[in-house]
Amino acid sequence: MKWMIYGAYGYTGELITHYAKRMGYSPVLAGRSKAKLESFAERVSLEARVFDLTESALKEHLQDIDLVVHCAGPFSVTAEPMMKACIATGTHYLDITGELEVFELAHSLRNEAEEAGVVLCPGVGFDVIPTDCIAARLKSQMPNATHLKLGFDSRSRMSRGTIKTSVQRLGEGGAVRKDSKIINVPLAYKTEEINFGDGKKLAMTIPWGDVSTAFYTTGVPNIEVYVPASPKLVKRLKRLNHFRWFFRLNIVRNWLANKANKQPAGPELKEREKHATWVWGEISNEHGDTIALREKVVNGYTLTSRGAVELAIYVLRNQLKPGFYTPSRLYGAKLIDRFLAEK
Repeated sequence: MKWMIYGAYGYTGELITHYAKRMGYSPVLAGRSKAKLESFAERVSLEARVFDLTESALKEHLQDIDLVVHCAGPFSVTAEPMMKACIATGTHYLDITGELEVFELAHSLRNEAEEAGVVLCPGVGFDVIPTDCIAARLKSQMPNATHLKLGFDSRSRMSRGTIKTSVQRLGEGGAVRKDSKIINVPLAYKTEEINFGDGKKLAMTIPWGDVSTAFYTTGVPNIEVYVPASPKLVKRLKRLNHFRWFFRLNIVRNWLANKANKQPAGPELKEREKHATWVWGEISNEHGDTIALREKVVNGYTLTSRGAVELAIYVLRNQLKPGFYTPSRLYGAKLIDRFLAEK
């Protein structure tokens, strides 16, 4: 079976490639930059294919590929052409996105994927493997749940790509799921004190991928996702709600993206080893019953590198029913157990 990592020379793409090599696999590396791709492919001794995301180029280079792990962001721009090309060529599609729109896009293409015999499973990294598994386990313990809260506490620095994606989202505000529908809400829409696993902390809602995927995993109609935030940050974001239009201007987005490009690519190995992540979930029903779960997992970028490879190999080695999946629906909620950190 032949598989490809597209966007292999980015920070996370390189981590995924190195992990694949350590595990004895030889994926085809691909991307748009000839210089960056060929330099990286030569260093790791793997086949390289340089091509852009035009329909003709995608169909030409995916014809002999069984599965793609898509790592080239921003996924709001790149995911649709790659997904549709995968469906056209009968190629399974995985990605490492955290963007709500991409999860919704994949779900909207589920019928086409089924007809083509293709698995579509976005979010096979830190977003959304651990939180998706927590959601699945909570729902199994409370089948009549009506509300689900998820979140995580990480002290690791963000990668350049994650920063750029977060900046792009500023102008759109936050997002929650209410009565089964995703709705846009202000930044720092809700706050509460949460013990993610390392003591109680002030936390705020964010437009994390589970606002989309946890609904397809659990069917729970009301979903919110939280991360720790200082009172100062919460206050600053609430003020920004009056100026969100400003962050939708292309000139501002481009300026912020250029600033992000000057940041380090992402946390180095020692930092990743030092900073594990607490993942938390709480589920409740209309009677007021509540269940909470907490797990400590490896650093988010380490989890992404391992999760993407392990799910790629899982799809290639198993005869799965085609269509749209979330990670826990693809593999089972036990997937999180592969990434637990020492407590």
